[in-house]
Amino acid sequence: MPESDGARSPLLSSVRNAARVLRAFSHADQELGVTELSRRLGLGKSTTHRLVATLEAERLLEQDPATGKYRLGLALYELGTTVTEHVDLHQAALPVLTTLRHRTGEMVHVAVLDGLEAVYVERLESPYMLPVFRRVGHRLPAHWTSSGKVLLAALPRPELERRLKGAELDARTSHTITDHRALVRELEAVGKQGWASNFEEGELGVSSVGAPLRGADGRVIAAVTVVGSSDRINSASVRRYRVAVLEAAAVISRRLGYRGRIR
Repeated sequence: MPESDGARSPLLSSVRNAARVLRAFSHADQELGVTELSRRLGLGKSTTHRLVATLEAERLLEQDPATGKYRLGLALYELGTTVTEHVDLHQAALPVLTTLRHRTGEMVHVAVLDGLEAVYVERLESPYMLPVFRRVGHRLPAHWTSSGKVLLAALPRPELERRLKGAELDARTSHTITDHRALVRELEAVGKQGWASNFEEGELGVSSVGAPLRGADGRVIAAVTVVGSSDRINSASVRRYRVAVLEAAAVISRRLGYRGRIR
């Protein structure tokens, strides 16, 4: 039964109704007007009009000026591309991460960048218990981590400066980089050498080594990291872990379609 505008079910919030509008479109019905959407969804025309106007402003819908009808917008394509990229990333990375964990004996991660945070989208445990996060989806300030340094270093300089402007670089340990100029110098070095290290900058007793993952177009889309105790990952042993991480990053990047030169 159609539901009225006055329904107060939590399933009929404005966000829920906006999602219902988007799902009304299909291959068979690629363009729909406000009247038809209102009828299909059981919503008043004024409510439906406000919904489609908001979705149009956010580029999730676009209006045909000739017919006045709406169709799905380019922003949805962009979002779909992002989801597909992450699905491909999971498929490309998982078998290589398994090998990397076996080779190093350490925890391995894949992270992507969101603003100034590293978001961990893949994680394989090691036999060692570490005082770090235990779930996919966890976020950490990017400047605390080797994966975050890799991802920040890949940003164009104007974009990096825009994100850093006014941002406070919180200290997690006495080793955390909190000065903007020092961080930029570190990121420049990371960009030149093609990998990053983190010696107890995010957690005392924990260190890591990370390298970039590139998509088919050459963009850095994620970072792969080996994380372990500072007793095992340190300045004396970093070369062994660096080699393992760079080789894994090269294989994953190839599986993602990257055909350029890999350091």
